[in-house]
Amino acid sequence: MIFYFTGTGNSLFVAKEIEENPINIPQVIKRTEQIYKDNKIAIVAPIYGHEMPKMVKQFIESATFQTDYFYIILAYGNRHGGAVELTNTFCKECDVHVNYLNSIQMVDNCLPSFDIEEQKKIDKHIKENLSKIINDIKCKKKELQSVTDANRQAHQQYLENRSKMPADLFQHLYRVNDDCIQCGICTKVCPAGCITLDNSKVIYNIKNCQTCMACTHNCPKKAIQLNIPEKNPTARYRNDKVKLQEIIEANKQVSTK
Repeated sequence: MIFYFTGTGNSLFVAKEIEENPINIPQVIKRTEQIYKDNKIAIVAPIYGHEMPKMVKQFIESATFQTDYFYIILAYGNRHGGAVELTNTFCKECDVHVNYLNSIQMVDNCLPSFDIEEQKKIDKHIKENLSKIINDIKCKKKELQSVTDANRQAHQQYLENRSKMPADLFQHLYRVNDDCIQCGICTKVCPAGCITLDNSKVIYNIKNCQTCMACTHNCPKKAIQLNIPEKNPTARYRNDKVKLQEIIEANKQVSTK
C-alpha cells in the first residue's frame, strides 16, 4: 500500500515504479476513517523547502498505519537539505515509526530557482537510484538515509533566506495573464481545491495552497505566471512518464462553474 502526493508527476512516477496502483493522498485525506493495514505501507512525496507538503503531514498526523514495515521516499531536485532527518523527526512526533526512509533526486521544477530546460539535461541517475530503493524495499531493509552537517546547514540557510522574504509572499504567488482560455485544468490539478472558475475568470483562494505549482506547470497556455522572478518563464514541467489525466485524477477537488 503506497500513498502519494504529486504536483508535476515525479512522486507519482516513483510510486508507480514501486507498486502498480498507488493511492493519492488528496483524495483519501477527506475520509472520516483513517486506519490502514497492510504488509507494507509507504508514503511517496516531494519536498518543498526540504520538508513534506503540508497535506502529507496532515495525512500522517490523522492516519493510523498498521504494518510491520512503514517507509517513506522523498523526491527532491537540487538538494535535500536533510529532509530525511526532518521527516523522521516529524514522524516521531506523530508516534509513527519509520523503518526505511530515503530520498531520490529528480528534475528540479522549482520555477524561481531553476531553468527546467537546463535541469532536464542533467543525468541524475534516476533509473539506477530507484532500482536500488526498490530492491531495498523488497528486502524490507531497515535504514534511514544519512544526513551530513552540510545538509543541515543547507536547510538553515534556506530558513534564513525565507525569513528575509515577505511573510505573505506565498499569498500572492500567482497571476493569470490574458493567454488564459478558461479551460479549467488549473482547477482540476490543484490538490487543495484552491482554484475555481467564476464567470470565466480564474479565482485563487490561496489559504490552503501547498505551493506544489501544479497549476502553473500544467497550464496548457502557460497563462499562470509567478509574481516573483522565474529563471525561465517559458519553461514548464511534467514527468514524461505521467499523463495530465493522472494528475487530474489524483488531485481534483472542485468542479468548474
